[in-house]
Amino acid sequence: PFSSCGRRKMNLKSERRGIHVDQSELLCKKGCGYYGNPAWQGFCSKCWREEYHKARQKQIQEDWELAERLQREEEEAYASSQSTQGAQSLTFSKFEEKKTNEKTRKVTTVKKFFTASSRAGAKKEIQEAKAPSPSIHRQASIETDRVSKEFIEFIRTYQKPGQDIYKQCKLFLDTMSHKRDLSIEEQSECAQDFYQNVADRLQTRWKVPPEKVEKAMDEVEKYIMTRQYKYVFCPETTDDEKKDLAVQKRIRALHWVTPQMLCVPVSEEIPEVSDMVVKAITDIIEMDSKRVPRDKLACITKCSKHIFNAIKITKNEPASADDFLPTLIYIVLKGNPPRLQSNIQYITRFCNPSRLMTGEDGYYFTNLCCAVAFIEKLDAQSLNLSQEDFDRFMTGQTSPKKQESDSFSPDVCLGVKQMCKSLDLLSQLNERQERIVSEAKKLEKDLIDWTEGITKEVEDIVEKYPLEIKPKSQALAAIDSENVENDKLPPPLQPQVYAG
Repeated sequence: PFSSCGRRKMNLKSERRGIHVDQSELLCKKGCGYYGNPAWQGFCSKCWREEYHKARQKQIQEDWELAERLQREEEEAYASSQSTQGAQSLTFSKFEEKKTNEKTRKVTTVKKFFTASSRAGAKKEIQEAKAPSPSIHRQASIETDRVSKEFIEFIRTYQKPGQDIYKQCKLFLDTMSHKRDLSIEEQSECAQDFYQNVADRLQTRWKVPPEKVEKAMDEVEKYIMTRQYKYVFCPETTDDEKKDLAVQKRIRALHWVTPQMLCVPVSEEIPEVSDMVVKAITDIIEMDSKRVPRDKLACITKCSKHIFNAIKITKNEPASADDFLPTLIYIVLKGNPPRLQSNIQYITRFCNPSRLMTGEDGYYFTNLCCAVAFIEKLDAQSLNLSQEDFDRFMTGQTSPKKQESDSFSPDVCLGVKQMCKSLDLLSQLNERQERIVSEAKKLEKDLIDWTEGITKEVEDIVEKYPLEIKPKSQALAAIDSENVENDKLPPPLQPQVYAG
């Protein structure tokens, strides 16, 4: 039902068209050099806030102009109809109608650029919602108390700057407790402003070194977000839960996608690689259990590093960015992390922006956002499939997975499946060993035949061309021998003695 490996390699360019993301696309589209984010319309945190402030100032200006214009119209209408109370009521109703129409038009325009704000109906649902169980309250209070004690112990090492930090955090938490009715975007804006103000105070007023400022900001984020988590994570005033269910349903519908379709350079047949894949899935699922944005980012980073190690072991060479993104998509499809969109939105809204704009945490988080966006838009062309095959797979009529995996019933445990795979592998190794022994015997026979053939050829040549062995000639007489016949040599010299 799908292309073979050879054809897949030939069509690698077309496959990469759906999965490949140029590294420049991960950066802010304004060109500042920081990582962008789909939740910020492709901007980084800094540029997004600038655009947000511009739009908000424009909206405030339009509100003032509208108020002044309606005030003038009201005064003119009131001056022309002072006599009757009905005219005043008519003018007031006209004022309210115009104001409502203008507000509706502006809200619709702003929603095209920003996310939806809180609604009165949703706010009412929050007030009427069931209270959490006592066990959840106990768990939250225990963790909150632990984090509070750790934060107090930490700021004591900063002395006076630490006292200022604690004071600012308490003031921020008290302020946020009175802003529960604000939209989640407005609460996020307050948190981002707070991070920036605290960092600026530590650097400019207290002259704290940059490395200590970064560590202090991590502790500040951990303290305030542990206390704010239950109020700002997946609030009912947003459609985060709806998006979670849509993504979860989408991933379930794509259960048939194989690593070969995504060109994933990972071989799970290798035990070490299989362990890395399991650890990566565990890390991405564990992200939902964390309460601090930085801890959720750490889970994404650990997952990504396991992916890089799995690719390195499989290919026996360092992994590239083009290898990483398809594998991350495969891990997300295989793991189907709970509340994925809520976690991404929570990190985007309330994480210290410096972590998302630079560093490996920001890089891996941006790739995760790209992976989720790809899954939402995945089509037949992205997987190098025909539209007919893609539709059949999506509807569950057929499956591209191996028949061996389908032969197991759903109740069979993972250990039995692994045992069957191991037995199959041993059978293949046995066949390979028998083939090697057969080839070795054949080679031995060939060597014996070659030796006998060479021996016979030598014998034939010797028989055809016999050797004539001549007798040895007599050796010449030695010079010092006693036989001196016919010897014409002079007599030997006799020693002579000379007188001194």
